Amino acid sequence: MKSIFLIINNIALKTLLTLVVFAMLFSSCEKDDEGVGPISITNVYLQDAESAVQDRAVTFARQGQLIRVEGTGFTGLKRVYINGLKAYFNPVLVSENSMLVSVPRNTPIVDAEPGVRNTIRFENDNYTSIFEIEIRAAVPVITSISNTLPLAGETITVYGTGLLEVNKVVFPGDVTVADGIISDEDGEFFTVTVPEGVSDEGGSLLIECANGGAYSPAYFNFKAGVILNFDGIGQHGFWGSATSMITADDLVAASVGTGNVSQGTYVAHRPSRITSFDPATFRCSEVWTAGNDVDDWRGQITPYIPASTPVNEVAFQFDIYVPNEWAGSGFLKVCLYNSFNGGEWSGNVYNYVPWVVDGEIKPFKTEGWTTVTVPFSEFYGFSDSEGGYTFEDVLAAREASSYKNFGIYFENGDFTLENITGNSADSETEFPSAITSVDVFTDNWRIVSLATPVYSDFPDTE
Repeated sequence: MKSIFLIINNIALKTLLTLVVFAMLFSSCEKDDEGVGPISITNVYLQDAESAVQDRAVTFARQGQLIRVEGTGFTGLKRVYINGLKAYFNPVLVSENSMLVSVPRNTPIVDAEPGVRNTIRFENDNYTSIFEIEIRAAVPVITSISNTLPLAGETITVYGTGLLEVNKVVFPGDVTVADGIISDEDGEFFTVTVPEGVSDEGGSLLIECANGGAYSPAYFNFKAGVILNFDGIGQHGFWGSATSMITADDLVAASVGTGNVSQGTYVAHRPSRITSFDPATFRCSEVWTAGNDVDDWRGQITPYIPASTPVNEVAFQFDIYVPNEWAGSGFLKVCLYNSFNGGEWSGNVYNYVPWVVDGEIKPFKTEGWTTVTVPFSEFYGFSDSEGGYTFEDVLAAREASSYKNFGIYFENGDFTLENITGNSADSETEFPSAITSVDVFTDNWRIVSLATPVYSDFPDTE
């Protein structure tokens, strides 16, 4: 009898142990599978802190954008792929019904494999869910324009990124061009012919392309900002008998340039009466506005560009023509007022050295007249990004000077790469001067706005 009870107890014990092990395994499976069920996507929202609608339902997303995905089953999410490329997401920002993910800037678009193009794939340890949504390249951006004060009928080149298949350009004055636009296949530039009727008040170009729309800075055809064009706008100032002083007799009117041609009278920074400039020589030539009691930047410019505008949003522009290669020696010094002896790499001046690119000599030449843009934040006296400088500081500096002439020197002195970059590690890279007879012409000196309207894929309304 005792043996029977032992057998029964052993059976009961084994059964109990089996049940315990099974329960543990079941519990373990429940724990492993907790939160890793099927993933379902219902909506995608664009997160845009600068928009009036900061959480907007969308049917497409662009490279570089932050999106919020809504649905179920995100707990336990392990991987996200956009157009086949793994995308980073912060697990802390994942809940059961919502998660944030940035579309990588290098997400393939046209190069994406057909099977994964325009998809976002979500994976956990047990399930995969694929959501179809159009993935576009980053918003197009205009960075510069070859000539911002061209004549009607001339062709300009607009540079930037994402400028794919440009189909429309709207010029200031709401003048639209939709034909004859030639786009670079990589979206880095396009060319367009300037139409008649562009507003003299100037403004931004608006473009539309396969990748969306974009504005240029508001400096196209801004004739109200011209301070000197040697043809009646502004007043050319000169005095004394110094060889360096460029007078009215030194100005040139012969038509020069291919594509974008000269516009009346302009200045040669090496006048024809000077054969060449000696090395290690500063203030080789100088050309000025009339200055005191004539120049009035505050009255002329501030109705269009408020004095409170940050210096990185206001610039000095001029058109330049260099018919032969310029390299190895010489630069233009842009002087905010007449108080410099030459050779300065500090203070309220800027030295324009177009033949030094990425620390190396690269010959500079133009086929026609092109536009140079120098933000006032590039002037050494206003270059400290922590300084909080505004256009008011520029105006005040000019108004406090004894001689308010604005001008440009041609200088032919020695300098180092450190002078250009401000990096002491570049001090040993030297650019010794040499005798030069380079021809450098400028025209249409002007003050312009660099403010760029924001283009949105969506209206700023709900």
